[in-house]
Amino acid sequence: MPKMKTKKAAAKRFKRTGTGKIKHRKAWHGHNRNKKSSARWRRAQGTSTLSGKNAKNVDRLLNK
Repeated sequence: MPKMKTKKAAAKRFKRTGTGKIKHRKAWHGHNRNKKSSARWRRAQGTSTLSGKNAKNVDRLLNK
């Protein structure tokens, strides 16, 4: 049986933490900065972790 290939699109967007959780970049931070309020921009900063079915689906894409 051949090796399972990682979905490269998912590998570029998600990273695994040391404990096995899946980190992702928050949405709404790509462009159009001026029409968003400062509070809205701050909320969109940084990373977050996936949970539940979303984490399970991404786990399958990353073959772990």
